[in-house]
Amino acid sequence: MKPMPLDLTQPRLANDVTEQDHALGAATAPITLLEFGDYECPDCGNAYPVIKRLIGEMGARLRFVFRNFPLSNVHPHASVAAQAAEAAAAQGKFWEMHDLLYEHQRDLADIEMSKFALRIGLEIYRFDADLASERFSRRVTADYESGVRSGVTGTPTFFVNGVRYVGEKDYQSLKAALDQL
Repeated sequence: MKPMPLDLTQPRLANDVTEQDHALGAATAPITLLEFGDYECPDCGNAYPVIKRLIGEMGARLRFVFRNFPLSNVHPHASVAAQAAEAAAAQGKFWEMHDLLYEHQRDLADIEMSKFALRIGLEIYRFDADLASERFSRRVTADYESGVRSGVTGTPTFFVNGVRYVGEKDYQSLKAALDQL
């Protein structure tokens, strides 16, 4: 099967990646894969191990960026989960919380976010206060609005080097698209 080329007629990312974004990998990596994701979305949960595998295999060639796109009308815990990830980021543990939320996404309704925070070693009083104050709701909203401006309507939505990826979200399809670059 011949890999499908990236379709450059697709919408482009409205807001460039900055140092404010959550990123794994060097800014100088030749490939940037950006995901607009929702922690309660089953399709995002299915994409999570695909992304982890790509990060592991592609090494320095890939920078992965995550932006929040909680679909709160469908997933009632998505916004709180996104704020929990941002509260963890304030303590230097965004990726630990990100991974835990995806690995336990079916438990978001049953387990309080503070249990996740304790599990990854966050200062719990600060975390709980941040969540209660909705201190990070603006950040989550800003991510969401950048997605809307970029034409995102569902999750997960990926952009490769600023161009919307429209292929399947399985490992082989994503890897083939990234290998073209």
